[in-house]
Amino acid sequence: MEGALVFQKGNKEEVQEIFEVFSEGIKEMIANGIYQWDEVYPTMEDLENDLENEELYVGKAEGDIGVVFVLNQDFDDQYQNGKWVLKTEDFMVIHRLCVHPKFQNQGLGKKTLLHIEEILKSQGIKSIRLDAYTLNPFALRMYNSLGYSVVGEANWRKGKFYLMEKILNDKGENQGLT
Repeated sequence: MEGALVFQKGNKEEVQEIFEVFSEGIKEMIANGIYQWDEVYPTMEDLENDLENEELYVGKAEGDIGVVFVLNQDFDDQYQNGKWVLKTEDFMVIHRLCVHPKFQNQGLGKKTLLHIEEILKSQGIKSIRLDAYTLNPFALRMYNSLGYSVVGEANWRKGKFYLMEKILNDKGENQGLT
């Protein structure tokens, strides 16, 4: 990936390009035998709601949207299955992190997660939570390499997902379970 990665809130005018990132990402996952997402999820309506709530962010590389993610405090009831290290409200949840296939294998996902950590630390957030499909080895390897710990499991339509958490401190080191 050449040039800088610029993060900003997504806007409604970009919804078609954002949807395309997911469409291409889903095709790539299926080509790799990962059946995490499909025509049922995530939908255009999901993305429009994320934009309406101002919770969807994009990372632009070379003028194109290379990565999309949602950041908020919303979570499914199955998050109750997690043995969360921090029992506080000072957390954020990452949803729908997707790297466009033309930018994959270039460290964009990792750069995005490190960016998210820095922003959240500056806001006093103490913990990042997410769920990761157990049959997506690429995502699991990335999260593990950055110090996310499995704290539980959830079962949804597509199967088993790990509930994961990373504790943030002032130095950005993981203080959670390993």
